[in-house]
Amino acid sequence: MFVILKCTAVEPLLIKNTQLKIATFNLFNYLEPPNAYYEFEKIYTAQQWAKKQQWVIDYLTEHAPDVIGFQEVFSIESLQELVRGQGYEHFAVVDTPEVIDDFIYKRPVVAIAAKYPIVEVAAVQHDNELVATLGLSADFTFSRKVLRATVTLPHIGNTDCYVVHFKSKRPMIEVDEHNKALSPEKNIIEILKANVAGGWGSTIQRGSEATLLMIQMIARREATQQPMILMGDFNNSIADGVLSHMLTNTLRFAPAFDAKTYLAKYCLNDAWDLFTKSQLASAESQAPTDDLRVDGHIASVVIEQGDANNVAKPATPRTPTHYYGASSSVLDYILLSSEFDASYHDSFFEVSDYNTYDRHLINPVFERDDLSTDHGVVIVSLTLRS
Repeated sequence: MFVILKCTAVEPLLIKNTQLKIATFNLFNYLEPPNAYYEFEKIYTAQQWAKKQQWVIDYLTEHAPDVIGFQEVFSIESLQELVRGQGYEHFAVVDTPEVIDDFIYKRPVVAIAAKYPIVEVAAVQHDNELVATLGLSADFTFSRKVLRATVTLPHIGNTDCYVVHFKSKRPMIEVDEHNKALSPEKNIIEILKANVAGGWGSTIQRGSEATLLMIQMIARREATQQPMILMGDFNNSIADGVLSHMLTNTLRFAPAFDAKTYLAKYCLNDAWDLFTKSQLASAESQAPTDDLRVDGHIASVVIEQGDANNVAKPATPRTPTHYYGASSSVLDYILLSSEFDASYHDSFFEVSDYNTYDRHLINPVFERDDLSTDHGVVIVSLTLRS
């Protein structure tokens, strides 16, 4: 007796939304006329405002991030309307700008827009007891409120997204730079003292903001076990000692086994580092040099032999996000928890691309870019691991 079996082709399982894009975008004085930013004469004309709006739309159309953290937002309703027109149905802020004389705006706020549902929004509250322990003033506050939005992302679920704009390097102490009551030399001395002391005051504020935020993020992670994304304008290099503790991944005196087992889950990783590490993971057994895509360009990469961590060393340096005079620096960052680290055993995604959009900074066209932004826009692509 023979049995004839009929075989039918099995359709491959189609997995949707296998890539996510996260961006941080400093909008630079985003204020709808006839309002003024900082000083009464700083008002966009209707034509200038339309041009600035179009620049933002063009970026969103070309790069299509799924989640965006915004900084320097004055006109909240205008931004919400703009992003809704680009497919971002979910939008949130946790603060409003300061307004003087009904039309002069100061202290811009941060915002978040997402194509996926935002299920919870809160302003991060610092630990007052820790503030006292650190020797800070009892009335310490974040220079700009930190936004935490829980976004329901595909495959990974509820993810806590934090948007920050840390204290700038502008000195906290201000003096009259044209004090005619002082001699020219005495005036310079007073300005110098204000810059030294005021600059250090800003550094203390910025570092304290980062520290207090990290403590709250760790506590939130412990309570919810939800993935973390931190993005924004840090106003400082993260490699600087002022902010380097945000990437703490070792504990000097903790039991080694316990640290290895639990620590990674509570640490953040620079998306740039994850990108270079992920791109080179497959090249470890190949030649000492290889190519990878850095900021949209092919760059030579060296893998140092004998390095215990086999860390990628990009021959092309990281693209700056801000220029001031002849100097440049990376001020804008996206930090990710272990769920986005391909080397972590329980990760869902890996950083497959990293781009700093800076054409308007290094090769500007006046007609296109004169009302854009003074920061590069950082965007990372996260690809679902197979």
